[in-house]
Amino acid sequence: MYPPQLVLPMKEELVKSGFEDVTTADRVDSVVKEQGTVLMVVNSVCGCAAGAARPGVKMSLQGDGKKPSKLTTVFAGFDGDAVAQARKYFAPYPPSSPSIALFKDGKLVHFVERHHIEGRSAEMISEHLKMAYSEFC
Repeated sequence: MYPPQLVLPMKEELVKSGFEDVTTADRVDSVVKEQGTVLMVVNSVCGCAAGAARPGVKMSLQGDGKKPSKLTTVFAGFDGDAVAQARKYFAPYPPSSPSIALFKDGKLVHFVERHHIEGRSAEMISEHLKMAYSEFC
């Protein structure tokens, strides 16, 4: 478990951008099952989360174009129950953090694993997500 003083600023980065910080398994169940599109970011302390995932996700939500109707985040290594519950919905994908899931009407329709984040720029992640939004949102 990471210490709060390390994690809280990283959580706040997405919360300030309109993401709901989901911290319980019950709340994960509720948001995933909502109608419409739900983006769920599995946040992390790793460098690729700070350098690419969080900036790329935030960039993907700027400007015109389709966007998810709900933005949520869980934090790996901190919100254990919430992350474990979220990962149940990510099947068949293995646990990965950071990662990004897009749900539509309660079904997983797009998933970005860590290996699709590592070594990529925030701009590349943003463009990838915008294509998914265009298709599913």
